[in-house]
Amino acid sequence: MTPGQQARGGWAVVGEGNGTDQVRIARAALSRLFEPLDPVGVLLVAAFGPEEALRIASGRAPAADLAALGTALEDAAGPDLGGASGPRAAAGRPGALAGALERWAPRVQHLAPERDLEATARLGGRLVIPEDAEWPSGLLGLGAEGPLCLWVRGDEPLPAAERSVAVVGSRDATGYGISVAGELARGVADLGLTVVSGGAYGIDGQAHRAALSSSAAGVPTVAVMAGGVDRYYPSGNEDLLREVARRGHLVSELPPGASPSKHRFLKRNRLIAAMSALTVVVEARWRSGALSTARRAVDLGRHVAAVPGSVYSANSAGCHRLLRDGAACVTDAKEAYELVAPSGEGHAEDPSAPARAHDGLSLVDLMVLEALPVRRGAAVESLAVVAGLSEAEIRAGLGRLSLVGLCERSEGGWRRSRQA
Repeated sequence: MTPGQQARGGWAVVGEGNGTDQVRIARAALSRLFEPLDPVGVLLVAAFGPEEALRIASGRAPAADLAALGTALEDAAGPDLGGASGPRAAAGRPGALAGALERWAPRVQHLAPERDLEATARLGGRLVIPEDAEWPSGLLGLGAEGPLCLWVRGDEPLPAAERSVAVVGSRDATGYGISVAGELARGVADLGLTVVSGGAYGIDGQAHRAALSSSAAGVPTVAVMAGGVDRYYPSGNEDLLREVARRGHLVSELPPGASPSKHRFLKRNRLIAAMSALTVVVEARWRSGALSTARRAVDLGRHVAAVPGSVYSANSAGCHRLLRDGAACVTDAKEAYELVAPSGEGHAEDPSAPARAHDGLSLVDLMVLEALPVRRGAAVESLAVVAGLSEAEIRAGLGRLSLVGLCERSEGGWRRSRQA
């Protein structure tokens, strides 16, 4: 660290060093300065770029320029899909920038992006930014709600959304939910897909655990955290999350040391949905947080599926709600794979009993077949009485059944073939 950087609190400023490095440092600093989805922060980066946004947000823009910057921000806000009360409109209102600067000011003195980058590197991690080729294309669907950057632990490149399936659900999962989540996640991983989840107790943890048990090549699982990637939360899953970091990925939009909180969990869910082609909710109560992940997936135009459960189980009420709203019904990994596989691939096999020779017969032909004796042959007239059909219908039915090998002529008339 240079003396000049130390004098400025240990972080580089615009105009120093390599351009890409400066963008990376700026985004690292902004990830600590802004809360995820901060409306003014999001608009500031979109309007001016990360480096200039950092200069403005950290209070290094001359006071005389703030009025002009505020006006430019109002112009950049443009129409808001949320209407006059939407977050983008609110960010562009007069005085919004001044209020945001006051909100960010206490954090400015704690900005040390180079230290954060070094700390992450010591853990074997890195900072991935939208300017990198590795940036997940699935996040582009979030538009202005996309993360400023991703703090990542794990050696392999981040997997593509097209090859990833989110498996989420309740923390207080039942034995049924744990069993289904394990079979589903292991099966999905065996098929070469990455399992994405949130690292929590219950369904999330079981999904990661099962995916890690797969021997398939590639990244088995990704845990998207609501705190820094150096914090194993919940603590009871520390060993599991360490293994995810070693063999898969720990990912967060928050810098090292950041604490998980309720609003951060809810905002984190949009990343799980965006980084996956399919979101499967295994178990969820009526107001479960897993449903917010499913809603974000719907907003992004991604596939959403749910696992049915007992109508008496409160843990499946949210899943049944999704199914009523049009989510796909998934009971195993093959059915999940069918939703994300390229056209013509991955069609789930019918798990029912093996096909029988008389499957697909018409009602009349079934009535004729049921009337046929097994050993001795019967005359057409006798069959008509037993089946309750006309002799013409019996003859036509016998002809069709003989063509498929279900009946045969014998001494005394007609009888079932051995195949039937």
